[in-house]
Amino acid sequence: MKHFLSFLSILLLIQFALFAQTDTIKATLSEVVVTATKTETPYYALGSSVTVITSEDISRKQLKTVVDLLKETIGLSLTQQGGPGKLASVFMRGANSNHTLVIVDGAEMNDPSSPNNAFDFSTLNTNDIARIEIVRGPQSTLYGSDALAGVINIITKRGNGKPTFSFSGEGGSNNYFRSDFSALGSLSNLSYAFFASKSGSNGISAANSLNGNTEKDGFSNNAFTSRLSYDLLTNMKLGFIYKFTNTKADLDQSAKNGDDPNFSYKQEEHLLKANINSSLLGEKWQQDFSTSFIKRFSNAVDLADQFRPKSSSDAFNNANRFKMEWQNNLHLIENNLITIGVETETETASTSYFSNGAWGPFNSVFPKQSIRTTGFYLQDQINISNSFFASLGLRYDKNEKFGGVTTYRIAPAYYFSTTGTKLKATYGTGFKAPSLFYLFDPMFGNPNLQPEKSKGWDFGFEHYFMNKNISLGITYFNLKFENMFGFDKNFRTVNIAKASSHGVEISASANYFQNLSLNGNYTFTEAKDEYEQSADFGKSLLRRPKHKLSLSANYVLNEKLNLNVRINYVGSRDDKDFSTFPAQRITMPTYTLVNLSASYKFLDYLELTVRIENLFDKQYEEVLYYGTLGRSFYAGMNLNF
Repeated sequence: MKHFLSFLSILLLIQFALFAQTDTIKATLSEVVVTATKTETPYYALGSSVTVITSEDISRKQLKTVVDLLKETIGLSLTQQGGPGKLASVFMRGANSNHTLVIVDGAEMNDPSSPNNAFDFSTLNTNDIARIEIVRGPQSTLYGSDALAGVINIITKRGNGKPTFSFSGEGGSNNYFRSDFSALGSLSNLSYAFFASKSGSNGISAANSLNGNTEKDGFSNNAFTSRLSYDLLTNMKLGFIYKFTNTKADLDQSAKNGDDPNFSYKQEEHLLKANINSSLLGEKWQQDFSTSFIKRFSNAVDLADQFRPKSSSDAFNNANRFKMEWQNNLHLIENNLITIGVETETETASTSYFSNGAWGPFNSVFPKQSIRTTGFYLQDQINISNSFFASLGLRYDKNEKFGGVTTYRIAPAYYFSTTGTKLKATYGTGFKAPSLFYLFDPMFGNPNLQPEKSKGWDFGFEHYFMNKNISLGITYFNLKFENMFGFDKNFRTVNIAKASSHGVEISASANYFQNLSLNGNYTFTEAKDEYEQSADFGKSLLRRPKHKLSLSANYVLNEKLNLNVRINYVGSRDDKDFSTFPAQRITMPTYTLVNLSASYKFLDYLELTVRIENLFDKQYEEVLYYGTLGRSFYAGMNLNF
């Protein structure tokens, strides 16, 4: 049955691409992508597997959070523990959630106070996003630690030209509300962009209500973004970014009967970044010097209540990340671009955890610790006859604890302009430095840890039909991980585990009669535990579906009415019941969600919107025992001046 499903999904996407009639496609070959090479590179010249999500995509689908965007993205699977506002994790190509590096406007966002340095996507809204660039496969050659499986780069909007203002409001099921404000434009040499948003909901029970849990767990999110750019000289520009997020969410326990009315989580985050960009020698030498600082506080408190009168806890995390980078792009030879960069980064964190329970009180204090990593990278991009392209990169990182690590990457591509076909391939290595927790925690830490390592390759093709307006792409990928962090018999962190992942990614895109656009993607992923001494040796890694399919259709009538339908299928995957000992492995059933949205522009400045999520009220779980939204209705308006 599973092989039939794979074949049927592949056949559906191929037919979908072959028989549609179109005039334009969503992502053109000439679209410029930055993340894959850290330079502005046309899409047709990239050997990397790249997905670009634009603000237009976000607007058509009316998606308000980054979590909702990534759920439909090829090569990714995402889980959220109890609905909107709760912990959200992304698994790229079957890797662990902490094997993906997350970047916002060039600042690395992975949390130094997290035990595994992962990133929680639940706090990110879409109102200030210009585009998201996702590059799959090891990317440590350009980005250093944490990029074992890939990079997700979120780029916010810039101001330019005549001042514009916008306001949007939305309300719906579970007393959901959202309001967004933005102001963009330029004054003389100064460009500006300001965004503010506020959202919240009474929520649903984070512990699945199907198991008798009734207490609702709400959330609130307040965010502000400012982005300034000043043309100091004709060849020199200054930039400044500040982003603030404050979130609060009610939580439940990870158990079948997990209702907990006094369990809450708060987080506050500040991002500051400044950079200076200049061009010298007639634009043959471009350089960018940037510095960024991220400060994050979080507090999770579980007070005693009538359900758990003898159970309580208080966890506090304090972390920051400071980074400086100097990147140089040299156009000294025609059709050749050399990139040389150096960066240094310091991570700092302290945590404390206090609890009371059936086994008595427990205290764990992780005192303030810091660690510095300095890296040097070199990349060469070549272009032969505007048909063969290749990027070759090498990087060396020096860490204060484990010493040095070298990574490399090669990504060739060949484009046949006569047939509209691109062949592409990559091979690269990645690494992940031990987190501060794994190094220094008094109980679990090990100062002698070495970095986790990955190596991966992929190969595929993209074909463009009918005057390059319909696209079909197929890519095979293979990833191996070694030296992964695990625990010995004394629960001390050691380099012990191994894992592997391989699969196929298929995408198709087309427009029909200039009004109907069709998009689809299918991902097959098989990720396994390769550590021989593990109880799960040879078994699938948790929460990674083998099959994932997303289809969408968008129809525009008279440039006023926009209709959108999205279908998302997630196949079966394994999870564990961690409330039992030993934890029991459970297979989670498949599910399919249908989402609808519509907008109508009554005036040039007024647009009304409606959307229905989970149209058929499907009952499902992304994480065992955690609830998800049922059928939900929303309505709103957008004002633009």
